[in-house]
Amino acid sequence: MKTTEMLGMIGTQDMILFFLVVLLLFGAKKLPELARGLGKTMGEFKKAREEFDREITHVIAQGETEAKAKDPLAKEEPVVKEAEAKEVSLVKEDSVVK
Repeated sequence: MKTTEMLGMIGTQDMILFFLVVLLLFGAKKLPELARGLGKTMGEFKKAREEFDREITHVIAQGETEAKAKDPLAKEEPVVKEAEAKEVSLVKEDSVVK
């Protein structure tokens, strides 16, 4: 379920009730501190996610570079599957028989 679909199910009265409960639980003085802490946490999470994505991209690129370095004469053509190779050999045999 998408976030927009979930937010579509929450009504205005639900949101007001939620904010009132939070206000009663934490008080007016604590709310800015909680919001600030939540914002910092979300920022740190975003930074960590971006760093993870960069690291994965780097490792993949490094692996491809190492694979090319090990076998410089390797063709960049896709590998033919065994089933396709058998079909090709059968076609060649049929054309020889005719």
